[in-house]
Amino acid sequence: MTDDVMYRRSNLKRIPDVQKLVPAAAGAYFRFEKEAFAEGAVPSRTKELIAIAAAHITGCPYCIDVHVSKFKALGGTVEEVMEAAVVAGAVKAGAALAHSTHAIRAYEELP
Repeated sequence: MTDDVMYRRSNLKRIPDVQKLVPAAAGAYFRFEKEAFAEGAVPSRTKELIAIAAAHITGCPYCIDVHVSKFKALGGTVEEVMEAAVVAGAVKAGAALAHSTHAIRAYEELP
């Protein structure tokens, strides 16, 4: 493995290898994913937009590619994708800000 490119889209073609190596775990994941993204009270298109935002927070480039592709196929726009990414950034920044209160407390409580 080279150290210059960690994330390659072609890695997704190795998912069948994962399924062969850990069939029970992979099967459980894919059943869960299918249920989570099924049409329900929240439409599939909205679920894909949520997934795009979540993928930006978790830092998963594979998830970004997969869910942007699905969202686009459902009629989503690049403007919606970018707004979701910005919202994700705000949430992540807000989490850092909120967690900074732990640093204040630690500083005050440490000798």
